[in-house]
Amino acid sequence: TPPHPTEASIPHTPRFPAHANPYDARTPKMRSISKSILRFAKKAEAKRCFSSALLRSNAIKTSALVGANKKVFAEQKRGYKVMNFGGTEEKVIERSDYPPEKLKEIFPGKMAVLGYGTQGRGQALNMRDQGLDVIIGLRKGRTWDIAKEDGWVEGESLFEINEAADKGDVIMYMLSDAGQSMMWSQISPYVTKGKTLYFSHGFSVVFKDLTGVVPPEGVDVILAAPKGSGTTVRRLFLEGRGINASCAVFQDASGKAEEKCEAISIAVGAGYVYKTTFEKEVHSDLTGERGVLMGAIAGMFKAQYDVLRANGHSPSEAFNETVEEATQSLYPLIGENGMDWMFANCSTTAQRGALDWAPKFETATKPVFEELYAAVVDGSETQRSLDKNSQPDYHEELQKELKEYADSEMWQAGVTVRSLRPERQ
Repeated sequence: TPPHPTEASIPHTPRFPAHANPYDARTPKMRSISKSILRFAKKAEAKRCFSSALLRSNAIKTSALVGANKKVFAEQKRGYKVMNFGGTEEKVIERSDYPPEKLKEIFPGKMAVLGYGTQGRGQALNMRDQGLDVIIGLRKGRTWDIAKEDGWVEGESLFEINEAADKGDVIMYMLSDAGQSMMWSQISPYVTKGKTLYFSHGFSVVFKDLTGVVPPEGVDVILAAPKGSGTTVRRLFLEGRGINASCAVFQDASGKAEEKCEAISIAVGAGYVYKTTFEKEVHSDLTGERGVLMGAIAGMFKAQYDVLRANGHSPSEAFNETVEEATQSLYPLIGENGMDWMFANCSTTAQRGALDWAPKFETATKPVFEELYAAVVDGSETQRSLDKNSQPDYHEELQKELKEYADSEMWQAGVTVRSLRPERQ
């Protein structure tokens, strides 16, 4: 998942349009979604259990939601599933395995979320909506104000980082990767015997020789890694669906860490969960976000757009054929049905061309992915990331880099193309 920003880097205004704010159940869209979910729950027609998001008194009442959930959970009565993934059997945990009442039994104490970037924010709100006792740990500043807007109350559920860590039974370390390394000396004294230390990314622990984050003995160390940004984690939870996630145990001091890692995955907003290790999570995650999830796809978008423009195609045509058709038409279909279905359900010309060119792109890009994976595993990618993120002028330099992307012809053309979508008229 794309790394969430440090507290200092989060702008006061959320970085998505107000009408699309997935954290805010007060918007007309979210109120409509919440009402629909509640009606759905009362009929007990859901194939999966769910929890709608709530925000203070102007959202759906928690009691009604929990009552509806209990009815759905009672009807499901499903246990763990072992499913076949292309010939390999894996255990899958579903939301029905951990209803809200069971979550509260497993986590009766305080869930201290340290950091309120996109992941911390989304996960904290999702846990609160399922009835867990959540507190937030932050430095005072812009993010503190955002937390107060979300309903966290100073002195009751909103504290300075050290105080929240001291109060927490589960310390959820949700700062950025670089922030976790820099703050560990302040946080570690509060990670005492009997507590649980939670991560959403294996980065700090796996590369502890570089980050200095070494969990003490006597604590459970667990991970839940939602496969998407915190924005998506929150939005899918609000929609009653839930994102997919992986979970892992690094250290089991209590003998209950496996159950905790499964349960907390559901608590933070997952719909279904599969098992992994800290090492495998961080290796696959770093490869994915630098590869097809962001880095590789951005590079391929740019390459195709530039070729089309160099051969006389207009910006609108080049963008539509490179990005808009992919994201608005083909990618959703691939997500719903698979690449095999896409090959079988397109024009004969597109089908033949795609089948013939796919191996060429595979041959061209595989060496780059092999180079990338090796850099992830040997720690050089981690070292580079830490070095960059810890530079005093990193934020300013990053903004210049992002502005260059945003101001490029391709993505400026995209702004205009997106404005023409019927739903934005």
